[in-house]
Formats: sequence, structure tokens, C-alpha cells
Amino acid sequence: MAQQFTKDGFAADVIEASKTKPVLVDFFATWCGPCQAQAPIIDEIAHDFEGKAIVGKLDTDQAIEVARQFGVMSIPTLIIFKNGQPTERFTGVQEKDVLSEALNKNL
Repeated sequence: MAQQFTKDGFAADVIEASKTKPVLVDFFATWCGPCQAQAPIIDEIAHDFEGKAIVGKLDTDQAIEVARQFGVMSIPTLIIFKNGQPTERFTGVQEKDVLSEALNKNL
């Protein structure tokens, strides 16, 4: 199951944590249809990469400042962070193999 990130914990749970393991963040909203379609894929990725990477979701309605900080203009947007920096970005629903391949590149 994917972690739930918050605006208050984002710096520690994503930016700092990405200095030891890559972190995949799914920027989503509960009312977003495509985000709902992406959710089970994110949970599968979280299971597949357990112990190797951190996979979680950030509700943009609850963390608008964080979404703005990383230029999230549409959702779902998925960003992989490594060493405190965004390294990969995807917009729209992504297939599991696309995200797995991107995470593997960042391990």
C-alpha cells in the first residue's frame, strides 16, 4: 500500500528520504477520475518496490503549496525524487511497467 504524504511531512518524508532511496510521489485529488485509475497501479508499485524505494501519494487539495512548488499543473502527475531532487516526471495515467522502469533507473 502506498504511503500518504502530507504538506507538513513532505520535506522529511520525500526530500530527505530520497537521499537514501528514490521516492515516487503521485500528486492526485480524490475527485479526479484518472487519479482513481492510477491508484491501484501506485499500490502495486509500492508493493513491488517495498524496501527498495518509497512510493506514496500527495492529495493536491490538501497540499496546494507543495504542488505549486513542483510545478504540478494537472493531475495525476508522478514525480520521482532522488538525492533531494526531482529526476523523472510523468503527467497523466501511467502504466505499471513505465513507472517500474523509471524507478529501477533511479535505484
